Amino acid sequence: MKAIAVYQHLATDHPNCFAEIELDKPQAQGRDLLVRVKAVGVNPVDYKVRASIKEKLPTPKILGWDAAGIVEEVGEKTSLFQVGDEVYYAGSITRPGSNSEYQLVDERIVGNKPSNLSFEEATALPLTTITAWEALFERLEVEPSKTANNQKSTLLIINGAGGVGSIAIQLAKQVAGLQVIATASRGDTVRWCRQLGADNCINHHEKLLNGLEKMDLSGVDYILCLNSTDQHWQNMAEVIKPQGKICSIVGNQSPLDLNLLKSKSVTFAWEFMFTKSQYHTDDIQSQGELLNRVSQLVEQGIIKTTFKENLGVLNAANLAIAHKKLESGKTIGKLVLTGIESKSFIN
Repeated sequence: MKAIAVYQHLATDHPNCFAEIELDKPQAQGRDLLVRVKAVGVNPVDYKVRASIKEKLPTPKILGWDAAGIVEEVGEKTSLFQVGDEVYYAGSITRPGSNSEYQLVDERIVGNKPSNLSFEEATALPLTTITAWEALFERLEVEPSKTANNQKSTLLIINGAGGVGSIAIQLAKQVAGLQVIATASRGDTVRWCRQLGADNCINHHEKLLNGLEKMDLSGVDYILCLNSTDQHWQNMAEVIKPQGKICSIVGNQSPLDLNLLKSKSVTFAWEFMFTKSQYHTDDIQSQGELLNRVSQLVEQGIIKTTFKENLGVLNAANLAIAHKKLESGKTIGKLVLTGIESKSFIN
């Protein structure tokens, strides 16, 4: 099979940033599905993993943790899918990624692709959807329904226009019924957040409290941090309400002063969507289940894809362009690529 891989971290404008390689086609065993990848999404984790490869690898690494495709084979212990099913998933960071013709993935972290979306539109969703769902409904412990308590509670999403923010706004508003405040600093990002359901937007380049005070708010019940935890830590500690909850997906570079949260009895949690697949937790199948639920929400028109731009066929050149765009930190929604085609490879 054909795949796009990386041997070593190189700049995106380097001709050898990515390599187009040939590998044996894998076979499905156990609870694995073999999926023919029809489209892939690109996420910040892709370029972060690429950046971590300081020395040249003897065996190239296949990145990519968003895919939509068709089940080609099923392992002997599978029970959830059959050959021909259209699926979408994020996969596991401990296994070869989705930047290939075929990929093996545990069926428990796979969902049925929304029937009303193309493969490209669907592949924009899995990783960010799992991240946002777990952050909101597991880490922050928000009830995933429009309860009376949710409708009077406020959620601040830092970096609302990014991939995770784009789906988090929708889940928080359309599923949970929270009052959603998103941070955005440009006209196009503010418009995007409001189109997705954000009630208000504030500028994360300014003091968060100042933005909230313009809305006659002194604090928020929940915070979902999708940007530099270090940069926003003091601001988050200032605006979170007593007994509020904060969740972040961005690792800190310097020690965090948890004492800032002590007097308010604030809960802080990390969200890492690969935890369940990496450690094979007892609730690993919850990821497939939530993807199925979101698929239904998409088909009902309640949630919409966060797909923003298709950069063309998956090949080394186009993948480098995708990584460069993500590294700029200015993307809106999700970037995707159509699955590998033989003619996309250099003979």
